Amino acid sequence: MATGYWLSQAVYVAAKLGLADLLRDGPRSCQELAAVTGTDPRCLFRLMRALSAARIFVHTQGDHFALATAGKSLQRDAPGSQRAIIMTLGEVHYQAWGNLLHSVRTGSTGFASTFGTSLFAYLQSSPEAADTFNRGMSDVASMLAYAVLLAYDFSRISFLVDVGGGQGQFLRTILQLHPEMRGTIFDLPSTIEQARQYFSGDPCSSRIAAIGGDFFHSVPEGADAYVLCGVIHDWDDDPAVQILRNCRLAMNRKGKLLLVEVVVPDDDAHCFSKLLDLNMMVMTGGRERTRAEFTALLNTAGYRLSRIIPTLAPQSVLEAIPS
Repeated sequence: MATGYWLSQAVYVAAKLGLADLLRDGPRSCQELAAVTGTDPRCLFRLMRALSAARIFVHTQGDHFALATAGKSLQRDAPGSQRAIIMTLGEVHYQAWGNLLHSVRTGSTGFASTFGTSLFAYLQSSPEAADTFNRGMSDVASMLAYAVLLAYDFSRISFLVDVGGGQGQFLRTILQLHPEMRGTIFDLPSTIEQARQYFSGDPCSSRIAAIGGDFFHSVPEGADAYVLCGVIHDWDDDPAVQILRNCRLAMNRKGKLLLVEVVVPDDDAHCFSKLLDLNMMVMTGGRERTRAEFTALLNTAGYRLSRIIPTLAPQSVLEAIPS
Protein backbone atom coordinates (compact mmCIF):
# COMPACT_ATOMS: atom_id res chain seq x y z
CA MET A 1 0.00 0.00 0.00
CA ALA A 2 2.82 2.39 0.82
CA THR A 3 4.22 2.10 -2.72
CA GLY A 4 0.85 2.60 -4.45
CA TYR A 5 1.84 6.01 -5.76
CA TRP A 6 4.72 4.44 -7.70
CA LEU A 7 2.23 2.82 -10.04
CA SER A 8 -0.15 5.78 -10.11
CA GLN A 9 2.66 8.13 -11.14
CA ALA A 10 3.88 5.70 -13.80
CA VAL A 11 0.35 5.61 -15.28
CA TYR A 12 0.22 9.42 -15.09
CA VAL A 13 3.48 9.80 -17.03
CA ALA A 14 2.21 7.43 -19.72
CA ALA A 15 -0.98 9.50 -19.98
CA LYS A 16 0.92 12.80 -20.05
CA LEU A 17 3.22 11.59 -22.81
CA GLY A 18 0.28 10.36 -24.91
CA LEU A 19 1.81 6.91 -25.35
CA ALA A 20 -1.55 5.18 -25.83
CA ASP A 21 -2.38 7.44 -28.77
CA LEU A 22 1.03 6.75 -30.32
CA LEU A 23 0.38 3.00 -30.09
CA ARG A 24 -3.12 3.23 -31.58
CA ASP A 25 -2.07 1.60 -34.86
CA GLY A 26 0.15 -1.15 -33.46
CA PRO A 27 3.49 -1.86 -31.75
CA ARG A 28 6.32 0.68 -31.94
CA SER A 29 9.86 0.76 -30.63
CA CYS A 30 10.98 2.83 -27.67
CA GLN A 31 13.52 4.53 -29.90
CA GLU A 32 10.71 5.76 -32.13
CA LEU A 33 8.42 6.68 -29.23
CA ALA A 34 11.23 8.54 -27.46
CA ALA A 35 11.92 10.64 -30.54
CA VAL A 36 8.26 11.69 -30.71
CA THR A 37 7.82 12.35 -26.98
CA GLY A 38 11.19 13.96 -26.29
CA THR A 39 12.23 11.35 -23.74
CA ASP A 40 15.26 9.16 -23.03
CA PRO A 41 14.70 5.85 -24.89
CA ARG A 42 16.29 3.71 -22.16
CA CYS A 43 14.23 5.31 -19.39
CA LEU A 44 11.09 5.15 -21.53
CA PHE A 45 11.72 1.42 -22.02
CA ARG A 46 11.90 0.94 -18.25
CA LEU A 47 8.67 2.85 -17.74
CA MET A 48 6.83 0.83 -20.37
CA ARG A 49 8.27 -2.46 -19.13
CA ALA A 50 6.91 -1.70 -15.65
CA LEU A 51 3.53 -0.75 -17.08
CA SER A 52 3.42 -3.90 -19.19
CA ALA A 53 3.60 -5.82 -15.91
CA ALA A 54 0.51 -3.82 -14.88
CA ARG A 55 -1.21 -4.80 -18.16
CA ILE A 56 -1.25 -1.26 -19.54
CA PHE A 57 1.11 -2.16 -22.38
CA VAL A 58 2.28 -5.44 -23.92
CA HIS A 59 6.02 -6.04 -24.31
CA THR A 60 6.14 -7.69 -27.74
CA GLN A 61 9.85 -8.05 -28.50
CA GLY A 62 13.12 -6.20 -27.97
CA ASP A 63 12.22 -2.59 -27.21
CA HIS A 64 8.81 -2.81 -28.91
CA PHE A 65 5.54 -2.35 -27.06
CA ALA A 66 1.86 -2.55 -27.97
CA LEU A 67 -1.25 -1.29 -26.25
CA ALA A 68 -3.06 -3.66 -23.87
CA THR A 69 -6.83 -3.49 -23.44
CA ALA A 70 -6.63 -1.49 -20.20
CA GLY A 71 -4.26 0.98 -21.84
CA LYS A 72 -6.87 1.98 -24.42
CA SER A 73 -8.57 4.14 -21.78
CA LEU A 74 -5.45 6.36 -21.85
CA GLN A 75 -6.24 7.41 -25.43
CA ARG A 76 -7.42 10.99 -25.66
CA ASP A 77 -10.68 10.45 -27.54
CA ALA A 78 -11.44 6.80 -26.80
CA PRO A 79 -14.91 5.96 -25.43
CA GLY A 80 -14.56 5.97 -21.65
CA SER A 81 -11.24 7.84 -21.84
CA GLN A 82 -9.58 8.37 -18.48
CA ARG A 83 -6.55 10.26 -19.77
CA ALA A 84 -7.57 13.72 -18.58
CA ILE A 85 -8.67 12.63 -15.10
CA ILE A 86 -5.46 10.63 -14.67
CA MET A 87 -3.45 13.71 -15.65
CA THR A 88 -5.18 15.95 -13.10
CA LEU A 89 -4.82 13.25 -10.44
CA GLY A 90 -1.13 12.94 -11.27
CA GLU A 91 -0.48 16.68 -11.16
CA VAL A 92 -2.47 18.90 -8.78
CA HIS A 93 -3.96 16.07 -6.70
CA TYR A 94 -0.60 14.34 -6.32
CA GLN A 95 1.10 17.51 -5.10
CA ALA A 96 -1.70 18.39 -2.69
CA TRP A 97 -1.77 14.89 -1.21
CA GLY A 98 1.84 15.42 -0.19
CA ASN A 99 0.34 17.70 2.47
CA LEU A 100 -2.21 15.23 3.84
CA LEU A 101 -0.45 15.43 7.21
CA HIS A 102 -1.00 19.20 7.20
CA SER A 103 -4.73 18.66 6.65
CA VAL A 104 -4.99 16.15 9.48
CA ARG A 105 -3.07 18.40 11.86
CA THR A 106 -4.74 21.70 11.04
CA GLY A 107 -8.13 20.97 9.46
CA SER A 108 -7.21 23.10 6.44
CA THR A 109 -6.67 21.81 2.93
CA GLY A 110 -3.43 20.32 1.73
CA PHE A 111 -4.12 22.03 -1.58
CA ALA A 112 -3.99 25.54 -0.10
CA SER A 113 -0.83 24.65 1.81
CA THR A 114 0.76 23.48 -1.46
CA PHE A 115 -0.50 26.07 -3.93
CA GLY A 116 -1.24 29.04 -1.69
CA THR A 117 -4.90 29.28 -2.71
CA SER A 118 -8.04 27.17 -3.04
CA LEU A 119 -8.49 24.59 -5.80
CA PHE A 120 -11.16 26.61 -7.62
CA ALA A 121 -9.22 29.88 -7.37
CA TYR A 122 -6.15 28.08 -8.71
CA LEU A 123 -8.12 26.73 -11.67
CA GLN A 124 -9.39 30.23 -12.43
CA SER A 125 -5.79 31.46 -12.70
CA SER A 126 -4.30 28.43 -14.50
CA PRO A 127 -6.02 27.79 -17.85
CA GLU A 128 -4.00 24.67 -18.68
CA ALA A 129 -4.74 23.00 -15.34
CA ALA A 130 -8.38 24.08 -15.61
CA ASP A 131 -8.71 22.59 -19.08
CA THR A 132 -7.29 19.24 -17.94
CA PHE A 133 -9.46 19.27 -14.81
CA ASN A 134 -12.65 20.12 -16.72
CA ARG A 135 -11.99 17.53 -19.41
CA GLY A 136 -11.36 14.93 -16.72
CA MET A 137 -14.58 15.81 -14.92
CA SER A 138 -16.48 15.66 -18.22
CA ASP A 139 -15.15 12.19 -19.00
CA VAL A 140 -16.14 10.95 -15.55
CA ALA A 141 -19.57 12.62 -15.83
CA SER A 142 -20.18 11.00 -19.20
CA MET A 143 -19.67 7.50 -17.79
CA LEU A 144 -21.58 8.28 -14.61
CA ALA A 145 -24.58 9.64 -16.53
CA TYR A 146 -25.31 6.22 -18.03
CA ALA A 147 -25.29 4.61 -14.59
CA VAL A 148 -27.68 7.30 -13.34
CA LEU A 149 -29.97 6.92 -16.36
CA LEU A 150 -30.26 3.19 -15.77
CA ALA A 151 -31.25 3.78 -12.15
CA TYR A 152 -33.45 6.88 -12.17
CA ASP A 153 -36.56 7.70 -14.23
CA PHE A 154 -36.24 11.18 -15.78
CA SER A 155 -39.32 10.82 -17.99
CA ARG A 156 -41.50 13.16 -15.88
CA ILE A 157 -38.94 15.96 -15.91
CA SER A 158 -39.38 18.48 -18.72
CA PHE A 159 -36.87 21.11 -17.55
CA LEU A 160 -33.65 20.12 -15.75
CA VAL A 161 -30.94 22.44 -14.42
CA ASP A 162 -27.48 20.95 -13.91
CA VAL A 163 -25.96 23.06 -11.13
CA GLY A 164 -22.17 23.06 -11.25
CA GLY A 165 -22.49 21.14 -14.50
CA GLY A 166 -19.02 21.92 -15.87
CA GLN A 167 -18.81 21.50 -19.62
CA GLY A 168 -22.25 19.88 -19.65
CA GLN A 169 -21.45 16.29 -20.56
CA PHE A 170 -23.69 14.87 -17.82
CA LEU A 171 -26.69 16.92 -18.96
CA ARG A 172 -26.00 16.24 -22.63
CA THR A 173 -26.11 12.48 -22.06
CA ILE A 174 -29.45 12.75 -20.25
CA LEU A 175 -30.95 14.93 -22.99
CA GLN A 176 -29.81 12.52 -25.69
CA LEU A 177 -32.05 9.84 -24.20
CA HIS A 178 -34.91 12.24 -23.39
CA PRO A 179 -35.62 14.21 -26.59
CA GLU A 180 -38.58 16.10 -25.05
CA MET A 181 -36.51 17.49 -22.17
CA ARG A 182 -34.75 20.84 -22.13
CA GLY A 183 -31.91 21.70 -19.82
CA THR A 184 -29.63 24.39 -18.48
CA ILE A 185 -25.98 24.08 -17.50
CA PHE A 186 -25.05 26.45 -14.69
CA ASP A 187 -21.44 27.02 -13.67
CA LEU A 188 -18.79 29.69 -13.36
CA PRO A 189 -18.65 32.03 -16.39
CA SER A 190 -15.21 30.80 -17.49
CA THR A 191 -16.39 27.19 -17.45
CA ILE A 192 -19.61 28.09 -19.27
CA GLU A 193 -17.58 29.60 -22.13
CA GLN A 194 -15.89 26.24 -22.57
CA ALA A 195 -19.28 24.49 -22.41
CA ARG A 196 -20.66 26.68 -25.21
CA GLN A 197 -17.71 25.78 -27.42
CA TYR A 198 -18.12 22.11 -26.52
CA PHE A 199 -21.80 22.12 -27.52
CA SER A 200 -21.35 24.04 -30.74
CA GLY A 201 -23.08 22.01 -33.48
CA ASP A 202 -24.34 19.33 -31.07
CA PRO A 203 -27.79 17.92 -31.97
CA CYS A 204 -28.97 18.74 -28.43
CA SER A 205 -27.74 22.34 -28.53
CA SER A 206 -31.18 23.78 -29.33
CA ARG A 207 -32.49 22.34 -26.05
CA ILE A 208 -29.58 23.43 -23.86
CA ALA A 209 -28.94 26.82 -22.29
CA ALA A 210 -25.58 27.63 -20.73
CA ILE A 211 -25.65 30.23 -17.96
CA GLY A 212 -22.70 31.54 -15.97
CA GLY A 213 -23.00 32.62 -12.37
CA ASP A 214 -22.27 31.83 -8.74
CA PHE A 215 -24.39 29.18 -7.03
CA PHE A 216 -23.67 30.79 -3.66
CA HIS A 217 -25.76 33.76 -4.82
CA SER A 218 -28.51 32.20 -6.97
CA VAL A 219 -29.29 29.56 -9.58
CA PRO A 220 -31.60 29.66 -12.65
CA GLU A 221 -35.27 29.60 -11.70
CA GLY A 222 -38.29 27.51 -12.61
CA ALA A 223 -36.96 24.01 -13.29
CA ASP A 224 -38.77 20.76 -12.50
CA ALA A 225 -35.57 19.34 -11.06
CA TYR A 226 -32.11 20.49 -10.05
CA VAL A 227 -29.30 17.97 -10.33
CA LEU A 228 -25.94 18.42 -8.60
CA CYS A 229 -23.48 15.74 -9.66
CA GLY A 230 -20.42 15.56 -7.43
CA VAL A 231 -20.92 19.16 -6.27
CA ILE A 232 -22.01 18.98 -2.65
CA HIS A 233 -19.05 16.82 -1.62
CA ASP A 234 -16.77 19.72 -2.59
CA TRP A 235 -18.04 21.75 0.37
CA ASP A 236 -18.34 21.57 4.13
CA ASP A 237 -21.82 21.85 5.67
CA ASP A 238 -22.40 25.62 5.80
CA PRO A 239 -21.54 26.38 2.14
CA ALA A 240 -23.31 23.18 1.05
CA VAL A 241 -26.50 24.32 2.80
CA GLN A 242 -26.27 27.69 1.04
CA ILE A 243 -26.08 26.02 -2.38
CA LEU A 244 -29.01 23.74 -1.55
CA ARG A 245 -31.12 26.62 -0.24
CA ASN A 246 -30.56 28.57 -3.45
CA CYS A 247 -31.81 25.57 -5.42
CA ARG A 248 -34.80 25.37 -3.10
CA LEU A 249 -35.64 29.03 -3.72
CA ALA A 250 -35.32 28.61 -7.50
CA MET A 251 -37.32 25.43 -8.12
CA ASN A 252 -40.98 25.38 -9.02
CA ARG A 253 -43.74 24.33 -6.62
CA LYS A 254 -43.38 20.61 -7.36
CA GLY A 255 -39.64 20.65 -7.94
CA LYS A 256 -37.15 17.97 -6.96
CA LEU A 257 -33.52 17.99 -5.96
CA LEU A 258 -31.26 15.22 -7.24
CA LEU A 259 -27.83 14.77 -5.68
CA VAL A 260 -25.45 12.34 -7.36
CA GLU A 261 -23.00 11.46 -4.61
CA VAL A 262 -21.40 8.51 -2.88
CA VAL A 263 -23.00 7.56 0.43
CA VAL A 264 -20.50 6.48 3.07
CA PRO A 265 -21.61 3.33 4.92
CA ASP A 266 -21.87 3.52 8.69
CA ASP A 267 -20.00 0.26 9.27
CA ASP A 268 -16.34 -0.58 8.65
CA ALA A 269 -16.98 -1.95 5.15
CA HIS A 270 -14.17 -1.58 2.65
CA CYS A 271 -15.28 1.08 0.15
CA PHE A 272 -13.77 3.75 -2.07
CA SER A 273 -15.92 6.48 -0.48
CA LYS A 274 -13.72 6.59 2.62
CA LEU A 275 -10.59 7.34 0.59
CA LEU A 276 -12.56 9.79 -1.55
CA ASP A 277 -13.50 11.55 1.68
CA LEU A 278 -9.80 12.09 2.41
CA ASN A 279 -9.36 13.46 -1.09
CA MET A 280 -12.06 16.07 -0.44
CA MET A 281 -10.39 16.97 2.86
CA VAL A 282 -7.08 17.53 1.05
CA MET A 283 -8.38 19.20 -2.11
CA THR A 284 -11.36 21.39 -1.22
CA GLY A 285 -12.22 21.10 2.48
CA GLY A 286 -15.37 19.20 1.51
CA ARG A 287 -16.43 15.75 2.64
CA GLU A 288 -18.28 12.58 1.74
CA ARG A 289 -21.35 11.92 3.90
CA THR A 290 -23.36 9.11 5.44
CA ARG A 291 -27.10 8.77 4.96
CA ALA A 292 -27.69 10.42 8.34
CA GLU A 293 -25.40 13.32 7.44
CA PHE A 294 -27.16 13.85 4.10
CA THR A 295 -30.53 13.76 5.87
CA ALA A 296 -29.44 16.42 8.38
CA LEU A 297 -27.90 18.58 5.64
CA LEU A 298 -31.05 18.45 3.52
CA ASN A 299 -33.33 19.12 6.49
CA THR A 300 -31.34 22.23 7.35
CA ALA A 301 -31.66 23.45 3.75
CA GLY A 302 -35.44 22.95 3.68
CA TYR A 303 -35.79 19.52 2.09
CA ARG A 304 -36.96 16.04 2.99
CA LEU A 305 -34.90 13.11 1.71
CA SER A 306 -37.45 10.98 -0.14
CA ARG A 307 -35.26 8.11 -1.34
CA ILE A 308 -31.76 6.96 -2.20
CA ILE A 309 -31.38 5.03 -5.46
CA PRO A 310 -28.16 3.02 -5.90
CA THR A 311 -26.54 2.92 -9.33
CA LEU A 312 -24.02 0.62 -10.99
CA ALA A 313 -21.38 3.24 -10.12
CA PRO A 314 -20.17 4.01 -6.59
CA GLN A 315 -22.51 7.02 -6.62
CA SER A 316 -26.19 6.98 -5.71
CA VAL A 317 -29.01 9.34 -6.62
CA LEU A 318 -30.42 11.08 -3.55
CA GLU A 319 -33.86 12.46 -4.33
CA ALA A 320 -35.19 15.22 -2.08
CA ILE A 321 -38.33 17.35 -2.12
CA PRO A 322 -39.13 20.66 -0.40
CA SER A 323 -40.28 20.14 3.19
